[in-house]
Amino acid sequence: MDNLFSKWKDSLEKTRKATFGRITTIFGASEITPDTWDELESMLIQADIGVATTQSVVENLKKQVTAEGVVKTAELSTLLESELLARLSAPLDLDLGSVKPAVMLLVGVNGSGKTTTAAKLGKRYTNEGKKVLLAAADTYRAAAIDQLQVWATRLNLPVVAGQPDSDPGAVAYDAVQSGISRGMDVVIVDTAGRLHTRYNLMEELKKVYRVVGKALPGAPQAVLLVLDATTGQNAIHQARAFQEAVKVNGVILTKLDSSARGGMAFAIQQELNLPILYAGLGEKPEDLTPFDRTAFVRGIMNRN
Repeated sequence: MDNLFSKWKDSLEKTRKATFGRITTIFGASEITPDTWDELESMLIQADIGVATTQSVVENLKKQVTAEGVVKTAELSTLLESELLARLSAPLDLDLGSVKPAVMLLVGVNGSGKTTTAAKLGKRYTNEGKKVLLAAADTYRAAAIDQLQVWATRLNLPVVAGQPDSDPGAVAYDAVQSGISRGMDVVIVDTAGRLHTRYNLMEELKKVYRVVGKALPGAPQAVLLVLDATTGQNAIHQARAFQEAVKVNGVILTKLDSSARGGMAFAIQQELNLPILYAGLGEKPEDLTPFDRTAFVRGIMNRN
């Protein structure tokens, strides 16, 4: 457990140094003043928590300070940590239901890390004793097909792939049918990255979603939105478009170890009402780990 906390803390170093580490500088022995609130609000916004979430956090802290008679800024640190923790979903397991195979669609924009995440997620489920099939349905980028096949070979995972520029819906359909015939537990479909502002591409994603349902009634059991933590608040705008297109169940936050914008995790929860299920803390397969809200908050606040 100590090793896990250490890994989270190390991975969040950029976020801590860039923003949250500076927030702790206002927590001293001085009394709380209007300037304290202004400074805290400014720093939280700089931490990429988002304006709406920041205002909500500060208002709640003000109420707690009044209710509990807190007068010193030093006591604000503990209150802030508790407030941030309360804004993240408790750990939960994704319910894939009893139908086999359970079908998962990974969606998101280009460069978010979908393809590597698909492979790492497949490895994770394999380690849990499940039979996993990968589907390379990002047919617009030949590199994406090759990339998934390389990962699949490295991790000893089967993969169904189409030809470059072939119909992604057909690839997804074939993968689900293959998963059924081969007795797979999980089929993970890597969809094409698409700009959230391109209407025709989002319509095509809806088509893939529908086709999967035709291949297996009730599918997909999960649609996971892969967001790049380094994009900060821009990821929120992306996410809303994907939510409107398909039924997103949760978020995988990648590149958290490379980002100084980890605060956007709180905005994801408040503004999108989506749980963060997994986080990418590095490049190795085992670095895709279930999101741990306690380790995350302690990591950005530099707590042991």
